[in-house]
Amino acid sequence: MEMPGSNMRYSPEDIDKNKTVAILAYILFFIPLLAARESKFAMYHANQGLVLFLAAMIVNVLGSFIPLIGWFVILPLGNLVIIVLAILGIVNAYKGEAKPLPLLGGIKIIT
Repeated sequence: MEMPGSNMRYSPEDIDKNKTVAILAYILFFIPLLAARESKFAMYHANQGLVLFLAAMIVNVLGSFIPLIGWFVILPLGNLVIIVLAILGIVNAYKGEAKPLPLLGGIKIIT
């Protein structure tokens, strides 16, 4: 049985050719949309990068509007979680894996 996000649906050639673009998806999610639109592997990581970007926006907007607790708890902890998830995504892309990110990996926006 194929696990969600497993490498079974990505060819080794696709992974090797688009690994760098997949890594960049966690820095700027739209790079794979411009540079490797035909790559399923790069699009998977672009989706993960977009979800992570949206989560970062939500954390920062909520943290900015909620006095004290937002400033001293939500912003620092939320951004730390976002950074850790981005590092996990970069490591997965570097290793040629398509593992969903914890907490957010099941959300699919880019098809």
